Amino acid sequence: MKRSDIGFAVVSTTVAGLKTADRLANLIVHARLAACVQRVPVRSVYRWKGRIESAPEYLLLAKTRRPLVRKLSAFIRKNHSYELPEVTVMPITGGLAGYLDWIAEETTREGRETPK
Repeated sequence: MKRSDIGFAVVSTTVAGLKTADRLANLIVHARLAACVQRVPVRSVYRWKGRIESAPEYLLLAKTRRPLVRKLSAFIRKNHSYELPEVTVMPITGGLAGYLDWIAEETTREGRETPK
């Protein structure tokens, strides 16, 4: 199957702390739902239940194949501590061929390692 036939995406979510970010990132990669999950410290400002809130969070960016987006989204929802977690999807419209091949390879093999 050609890379262009597969399609790729970045699925993002935010979590409350470093331990939570590392745990969720490791679970996602171990399950082979993403080849890579980057974590970036951010400060979010948002309206929740009628109030403006501000909180430090970690943004997780998971690189995956488009056919896995729905499964990855459900996995995040199941393993997330927030009542309503952010789960957004951004299509990858291009990239280094070898990197896209790597995403495809890492998300199609059977997982063998034990998560940390």
